[in-house]
This record gives sequence, structure tokens and C-alpha cells, in this order.
Amino acid sequence: AGVLMLPPFYYKQVSDEGLFATFAEVIERVGDSRLKILLYHIPQVSGIALSHGLIERLIKRYPDTIAGMKDSSGDLEFTRTTIKRFPGFQVYAGSDALLLATLQAGGAGCISATANVNPAAIVRLRKEWQGADAEALQAGLAQIRKTFEAFPMIAALKAAAAHFGQTPDFARVRPPLMALPQQNARKLVTALIDRSGNDT
Repeated sequence: AGVLMLPPFYYKQVSDEGLFATFAEVIERVGDSRLKILLYHIPQVSGIALSHGLIERLIKRYPDTIAGMKDSSGDLEFTRTTIKRFPGFQVYAGSDALLLATLQAGGAGCISATANVNPAAIVRLRKEWQGADAEALQAGLAQIRKTFEAFPMIAALKAAAAHFGQTPDFARVRPPLMALPQQNARKLVTALIDRSGNDT
């Protein structure tokens, strides 16, 4: 268990010194040894990249608090370098499409939006990533992920949860996001059923 923490994305071009101070401020003010932070590296959304120098400094200063990172950069080389450079630092892929490659590099797993709708398949690959079927399992995960990525991701996940959970209210999203239009929701559900072979 841990707290996933974004950098302060509302300011751009912030120095590593400023980023370090931000994380340090939170850790010091919480002041509880139970706090475990997973850094959230998603520069294409936050506009703030977490450098290896910053990560190293945080680990050295707070070794019992900085537990790992969700790497949603999509940059597999960055992921691999981070894993290699910081042994014991738990690195999670931000997409199940990169789960196998992350595990093969020594990573901990994935923290993925699609885990909300496809957990069993993700858990299976996590458990069987060294098995003969690992590549096929990864291909299946990537296909489902690609199906969702054909639409606005969060709205699509909510639409799928609403349909398969038979709970229409699940389709609602918080502003500024907008719910998936019904026509697109039907296309999504049809594509998911075609890939799974059933309506469950």
C-alpha cells in the first residue's frame, strides 16, 4: 500500500531542487513512518519529468518513505534504466501494455487504469510472466488496452463498467471530462465482446 504522488504540475520548468523541496515538505509535514510514497512519473500529462538525479536524492534522504514509482511515461528505456539504477525501488509500468517488459527488466508490476476493468488477465500475467504463454497473455492485454485507447480512456472505462456492471450511473465522469456518447459506448462494448467472445 502506498500514496501515489504527482509532482506540482501547476508550475512548469521547475528545478529538481524545487521538486525535491515539494516532496520533502509533504513527507516532513505528514511526519509518519507509515507513509509510503510512489512517485508518479507522467510527464506528457503533468509537464514535469522526474529525473534520475531527483529520484536518487529522494531515496537517499527518505529511504523508508520513497517506496517506488509509477512510470506512465511510456518510455521503456527510462523504465529499464530506473529499475537497474535503483535496486529494491519498486517500479511499476503505468500501462498493462508494458507489464511483461517491465517484469522482465526487474520491475514490480503495473498500476494501470485498465486494471479497473481487466484485473484477472493482468494478475494472471503478473503471476505467469516467466511461463510459456507470457507473450500471448501480454498480447491479449495490449489488445484490450488498445480497444479502450480508441476512445477517451477514462470515459471509456466508465462506460464499460456501466454496461458490464449493469449500473448506468457508473458511466458518469467528473468535469472537465465528458461521458462517452452512447454511440461510442455501444461501439466500445461491441469491440470488447468481440475480443472476449461473451457478454460478461
